Amino acid sequence: MPEMPGVGTKNLFLRDKNGKRHFLVSVGHDKSVDLKKLEELLDVSKLGFGSPERLQKYLGVLPGSVTLLGVINDPDLGVEVIIDKEIWSNALQCHPLVNTATLVIEPEEMKKFLEITKHELKIVDVPGRKI
Repeated sequence: MPEMPGVGTKNLFLRDKNGKRHFLVSVGHDKSVDLKKLEELLDVSKLGFGSPERLQKYLGVLPGSVTLLGVINDPDLGVEVIIDKEIWSNALQCHPLVNTATLVIEPEEMKKFLEITKHELKIVDVPGRKI
């Protein structure tokens, strides 16, 4: 079977200390994100992972199925979309709201999708940490 095109992604659903700001951070599947440095970059304190209940409320998905496409379930724009600059120039592999399938989406198509959902796209150099 041929290898799937595009970059495999890892998607982190994060919240700030007070649960007022929520972030969907997409990086390459093999990148380990430095949350402390990401806090500085996003100007927030104490980033942590959102609970399964928050994940369901904001993105409408279960743990293990976090995907950029989940913002379709965020009409109130409560989630900020962050994509790592390192992967942005490639087609992205994304789950279609469940982790039993994978779609490959070109950057321009992802950009159009985010425009339709009215989510601002932030392409940043997401800090990694050595493992």
